[in-house]
Amino acid sequence: MSTPAPAAARASAAAPQRRPRRQSRYLFLLPALVFLALFSVYPLVQLVRMSLSDVTASTLNTAWPFIGLDNFQQGLASGQTGDALTRTAVFVLVVTVVGMVLGLAGAIALRTRGRWSNVLLAVMVFAWALPPVVNGSVWKFLFADAGLLNVAARAVGLTDTALPFLYDQYWALGAVAFVNSWAVIPFNALVFRAALLNIEPEVFEAAALDGASRWQEVRHIMVPSVRPTMLVLLVLTIVYGFRSFDFIYVMTYGGPGTATNTLPFLGYLQAFSRFDFGLGASTSVVAVLVVLVLAVLYARSISKEEKE
Repeated sequence: MSTPAPAAARASAAAPQRRPRRQSRYLFLLPALVFLALFSVYPLVQLVRMSLSDVTASTLNTAWPFIGLDNFQQGLASGQTGDALTRTAVFVLVVTVVGMVLGLAGAIALRTRGRWSNVLLAVMVFAWALPPVVNGSVWKFLFADAGLLNVAARAVGLTDTALPFLYDQYWALGAVAFVNSWAVIPFNALVFRAALLNIEPEVFEAAALDGASRWQEVRHIMVPSVRPTMLVLLVLTIVYGFRSFDFIYVMTYGGPGTATNTLPFLGYLQAFSRFDFGLGASTSVVAVLVVLVLAVLYARSISKEEKE
């Protein structure tokens, strides 16, 4: 009858010790919270505040007059925001489709371990790790009138004149989107390959004994096995394509005309070329809202994958 008392005493003695441990964990999180507040939350608050104000070069260092949603209405009424959203959607679609399909194809081709696979993986990592400014400059040279692609096209008789990769309103958007896809393919291939390597070899051996073809292995074994990874990569690739700025800045600067003015680049031009900071901030807020929606989808896909 006397045994519960010591147990209760030990529990009551241990309870005060858990509280300091929990507090110490919060103290370790404090620097990260301060960093996020200074460099993420505060700039976002200022961005929203600027989007609701009349901020130009003359009023930037003074009190910002509050004008409500006028900047958003101006962007929509001028057609710039709507056109930029359409171009961004096309741009993201190309980046996502090419990046996902070729990333999965590259992972399937490099699924086996070997010397040549390691060499190709090293080359892919190098291409992925190149700074966007360097990568974009190289592709701008390749797409030029006297660049390698046009020289090769004329040499094999595909065309007599230079193809306007970066000088036509339709070609330019597709060319820059392709370069963005080229930059994301190595990352997707590496992630897909890691998922494929988790498939047990016995599964492929059993499929071979059943007479399964290569395409049947891809369709019925590989694709279902990487489906959770595919959902996560899909959201990441969409976010990457949506926020792309570097390649457009280096290769076309939004041109020709406004052909490659996506939403992030339009916000940059409005704020730092036309010095209408309020209008540029409103365009950026629209971009942030889209990214937030994609971030929620990404968090849900990660949570779903962890449960599975």
